[in-house]
Amino acid sequence: MGNSAIKAHLENSQKTGIFQLTGKGLPEFPEELQRLTGNLRTVDLSSNKIEVLPAAIGNFLQMKSLTLNCNKLTSLPDEIGKLKKLETLLLNGNQLTQLPSGVGQLKALRTLSLSGNKFREFPGGLGSLRHLDVLDLSKNHIQAVPAEVAALQAIEINLNQNQISVVSAEVSTCQRLKVLRLEENCLELASIPVSILTSSQVSLLSVEGNLFEVKNMRDLEGYEKVRREANSCFFNLLPTTK
Repeated sequence: MGNSAIKAHLENSQKTGIFQLTGKGLPEFPEELQRLTGNLRTVDLSSNKIEVLPAAIGNFLQMKSLTLNCNKLTSLPDEIGKLKKLETLLLNGNQLTQLPSGVGQLKALRTLSLSGNKFREFPGGLGSLRHLDVLDLSKNHIQAVPAEVAALQAIEINLNQNQISVVSAEVSTCQRLKVLRLEENCLELASIPVSILTSSQVSLLSVEGNLFEVKNMRDLEGYEKVRREANSCFFNLLPTTK
């Protein structure tokens, strides 16, 4: 991708506040974007070959949406936490193993998507994201859902296609959690905390493709109670639509 082509995109972005340049083999975050730190609201650089997100990303104070799906990122700079207006951060299909503490400062963030990375542990420090609606950690290598998950404010957590064999009972105390996806993991029936059925806010629990048959969920305490109250809580034990 030549500088002239990037220049043409920059001129358009000055008018629209949107910069989109996908599938062009870019090896790095375009330095030229620094000219637009004052008005860029949306950046999409998906399907390139970007390995490093520069610390200068913190200068884009008006940014609301940042999409870097399918690149080669192995880490994020802590300066990303300066994006106080960021609502959507999509980083699917990279090589991330952890998040910097700065992510916890993204107070406006509503969607954080990290599917298809290399996380082995559930990332910490996300409990401060009070407006987070969706957290997607599917297709990683996470082995456990820890007690720290209780601090999350997410409405939906997607953990499909990991290696999870342990789910902390604290997940039941998530105040806003309505949808919990745990398909295609390594869960035994006994690994499902009964409190999710008896005392949580979860109204859709997806557990297809684990080490037990979904129909055996009826043996768990709280299952019948949930079924009796189905009209009010809409509990769902079926697989998600692919």
